[in-house]
Amino acid sequence: MASMASISFISLSVPPNHFPSPKPIFLHRHRNVRFYVPVCCIFSDQNPTTSPSITSSGATSARKGSLKLPPTIIQLAAASAVLFLGLGVRPCSAASAQFPTVLAADSQKMEQKIEDDHDVGKYENVENLEDKDLKAAFEKWKSKTYPLTVPLRIVALRGSVPPSWIKDFMQSQGRRSKLRSELRGSLDDIFSALSLPLSKGNVDPKSAVAADIVTVGDSWLNFAINKAIIEPIQGVEDQDWFKSLSDKWKVYLRRNSEGELDSEGKIWAAPYRWGSMVIAYKKSKFQKHKLAPIEDWADLWRPELAGRISMVDSPREVVGAVLKYMGSSYNTKNIESEVSGGRNAVQKNLALLGKQVRLFDSSYYLKAFGVGDVWVAVGWSSDILPAAKRMSNVAVIVPKSGASLWADLWAIPAASRFETNRIGGRVRGPSPLIHQWIEFCLQDARALPFKQEVIPGASPSALEIAAVEVPKEVTKGRPKLSTNLIAGVPPPEILARCEFLEPLSDAASSDHKWLIASMQKPDHGLIHRMQHDVLSKVQTFWLKLQSKVA
Repeated sequence: MASMASISFISLSVPPNHFPSPKPIFLHRHRNVRFYVPVCCIFSDQNPTTSPSITSSGATSARKGSLKLPPTIIQLAAASAVLFLGLGVRPCSAASAQFPTVLAADSQKMEQKIEDDHDVGKYENVENLEDKDLKAAFEKWKSKTYPLTVPLRIVALRGSVPPSWIKDFMQSQGRRSKLRSELRGSLDDIFSALSLPLSKGNVDPKSAVAADIVTVGDSWLNFAINKAIIEPIQGVEDQDWFKSLSDKWKVYLRRNSEGELDSEGKIWAAPYRWGSMVIAYKKSKFQKHKLAPIEDWADLWRPELAGRISMVDSPREVVGAVLKYMGSSYNTKNIESEVSGGRNAVQKNLALLGKQVRLFDSSYYLKAFGVGDVWVAVGWSSDILPAAKRMSNVAVIVPKSGASLWADLWAIPAASRFETNRIGGRVRGPSPLIHQWIEFCLQDARALPFKQEVIPGASPSALEIAAVEVPKEVTKGRPKLSTNLIAGVPPPEILARCEFLEPLSDAASSDHKWLIASMQKPDHGLIHRMQHDVLSKVQTFWLKLQSKVA
């Protein structure tokens, strides 16, 4: 608690009524002292000869009279008061002529106070300078940019992602994103890489499992879900990219934990490219032999094309082509009851197709077509369209009765099945940039590379468009391919008859296995024979080399 004392001086020489009422001469608080001492000089006009009286401001004064003291004692009291106030309080005296000792002390104290105030001012100036320097340094630090780097690692199918996407996405995100993209040669390679750590029990930093998002073919989707190789995409219902998808996409991508279509299931992947099965044929060969152009699946059973056809070796596509030829669906659930003639009729037509097709091989069917071993090739548009553009006199069509649709999807590897908190160098959990990347891929501007035919396929939004319009300047100067595809999209009337390959029921899967097993595959073509000859020569050379070493 601060203490306060009041000292009153009664003048002996000042005329009466010069100061009619008590006047405070000084009130000062030192910067470093928490108590203060008010000093007042009071001049009384009632008794000019009365000596100064010293009273405490805290006491109640009941005495009206004045205590008369010798002048020496008065001077000592005044000097003591000044000394007491020397802590930092400078008293002022009005009766300077009557108290020379007090004036001397007061003058000395005033000089000391001026020096103290000067020192304090210097300290304040230094302190202000330091404050300004610190403030300037702080403002400079705040002005610097310290971006939070968010990684995003992508493993994609080679040739499925336009190179401009990577560049444009990095520019849109700025320095805060660190995008790494890796390309794999086939969907089989990616699926195998996703499955491999499950058996080995470890995760390579360069593995597809360590990626934030990977390409998965729609035909692999149910297997990936069933084997817990991928995990559902969280929070899709609130994402703009999901809201923009058509109902056809949403129905196809919503699956249960078994990988089957389920209206109450979760969304396990996001599409970024799609296409269809197509048939390519050499126009020069057809014109030379005066053959009618191919328009539908039924043309594959024409006798003049026997041994002149190559096709992918996918059981779903082979059996599906027979079902479409017979007027049924790729996704027939019960062949015996839903197809005219049942399984036997399908098996018969499948056997006839086997005699027509010279090569069933997803890796070499286009090579056989390119070297002229066959005149017709049946496969995915992502394979055939780039190859056909490198050839001359080749036509590519989508069958009139419709075809199967394929899609490349973005999926998240199921890294949560591993016990470690770090997966291939990244903390468990997908990158927060996944939704930004998916939404970026689905923007209308991203469809330009497909329309320019830089990348085969079409944007997911084109699945529901009545007719895709391609500006003339987009294809200006490019060699025109003879096809009924418009920017990679089948005509609307044909697209309405196309369908995605849905997961087969147990009964349908059993029917497909029985049909494939019963089909007698034709003799292989030139490519296979060449491969067999080369392999035989290599084995012979290796045996001779071993015998020489021995």
